[in-house]
Amino acid sequence: MAAESVQTLERGLRLLRVLADGKAGRTPTELAGELGLSRPVVYRLLTALMAEGFVRRDAEGRVHLGFGVLVLAQAVQPLLRAAAVPTLRRLAEEVGATAHLTVAEGDDGLAVAVVEPSWTDMHVAYREGSRHPLTRGAAGQAILALREGRGDYFVSEGQLQEGARGVAAPVTGLPWLEASVGVVTFGPLDERAGARVVAAAAELSAALG
Repeated sequence: MAAESVQTLERGLRLLRVLADGKAGRTPTELAGELGLSRPVVYRLLTALMAEGFVRRDAEGRVHLGFGVLVLAQAVQPLLRAAAVPTLRRLAEEVGATAHLTVAEGDDGLAVAVVEPSWTDMHVAYREGSRHPLTRGAAGQAILALREGRGDYFVSEGQLQEGARGVAAPVTGLPWLEASVGVVTFGPLDERAGARVVAAAAELSAALG
């Protein structure tokens, strides 16, 4: 019985990961094909997950993540912030720019951790909880690249705030997290900022993984 329970849990988590890929919802038949499971097994998983609010079905019968997942995400954010702050602090001090961790919430990027450098005369005041479309700014572009399987770093200027320059890289290797690490400043960026941001994103991925 214990082994069966573990297998059911593993299958349910795999199903949630499939639905979390940012694509349109799936039919139960499509889910069965992607997961390599029979339709009766998928229907049993969906029944249990729907009862807890983790998945929902639309009017056409397609399955999507449910709002119950948001409750879990909100609980995870403080843990993410605590894990990210040491890495962001080192990055901010090295680059001399405000460092941040941004996570995806649908089509938006949400800043869940921000650290300002201690030694600069002027820096960008970027608030935790700031939200912006993923299509604007380096942080969002890095997350979109992550969805496409690319690990590049991105540079932007003036897309979120006039005169502000940003560099960001995706946090790779964590299927459960869509996020990027970046820096933003009003001044010129060190030519090594891109490499340092990539290294910080890799450090955070290792810490969380």
